[in-house]
Amino acid sequence: MGHQMMLEAVQSARLCKLLESWTGEESLLQPLWDVLRLNYGHTLRSSIFPAVLSVTAYYVFCLLFTAVGLVTRRLAPHLRHYKIQASKEEPSLRAVCDCVALTIYNNVVFVFPATVAQWYWRPAIDLPEKAPSLFELCHGVLACLLLFDFQYFAWHLLHHRVRWLYRTFHAVHHECTVPFAWSTQYMGGWELISVGIWTTIDPIVLHCHLLTTWTFMLLNVYLSIEDHSGYDLPWGLHHLLPRGLYGGAPHHDLHHQKPTKNFAPYFCHWDKIFGTSVEVKPMDKSPQGSR
Repeated sequence: MGHQMMLEAVQSARLCKLLESWTGEESLLQPLWDVLRLNYGHTLRSSIFPAVLSVTAYYVFCLLFTAVGLVTRRLAPHLRHYKIQASKEEPSLRAVCDCVALTIYNNVVFVFPATVAQWYWRPAIDLPEKAPSLFELCHGVLACLLLFDFQYFAWHLLHHRVRWLYRTFHAVHHECTVPFAWSTQYMGGWELISVGIWTTIDPIVLHCHLLTTWTFMLLNVYLSIEDHSGYDLPWGLHHLLPRGLYGGAPHHDLHHQKPTKNFAPYFCHWDKIFGTSVEVKPMDKSPQGSR
């Protein structure tokens, strides 16, 4: 009896310690934050760091997904069943070059001037001594993703409903009916600016810690590229979360096939509320849903 009570006490203490590490003052992230703050503080305090982080992450993640495509095409063709539009050809070198060229153009014409303006007018950022708790980081990232998801859904739906807006600002993105990683930022300047503003402002509005902000930015870039990767990969969030909450690559790929459906970039609730949702049958990946 005494041995059983001792085991229960030990388990209770472990649970309390785990909860404290998630929500308490001494965060598990504190050692990581101390290393970043004390060794790279000058770089992290710079107002241009978030832009450099996002742009660098975009090219790195695109290269990773390009490698996935090359592996499934050349080295492991049996993995091609992960490709969503398996009957379609891989993007040509010309298509990839066009996407990369427009991305670089947008970075030079829009992102670079905005980054320089931030560097000139915005002072260096103070780094807090304390790291966020794991709960604060996860909660903040989720809140930012949900807010961004709503903002892009509203923008996206409006630019499909108003033909002038679609032709002027968004039609270029739909030149890619079979998405691939580099087509993620194959878009006009107005769309890129809108996305950049939300990504920058949302963590500020939600009072996120800087570590939470940077985590959101990295995850947002990754998820947007995964959406356009053209592959239904087994580690996608839509496989990890309960079915119907998160769309993932199959959800957004169908938007490029059926442009009147699936306007939200990540989650599914707004499309379901507004009747613009179309789903994929698990077995044959054919679209189903009502207009």
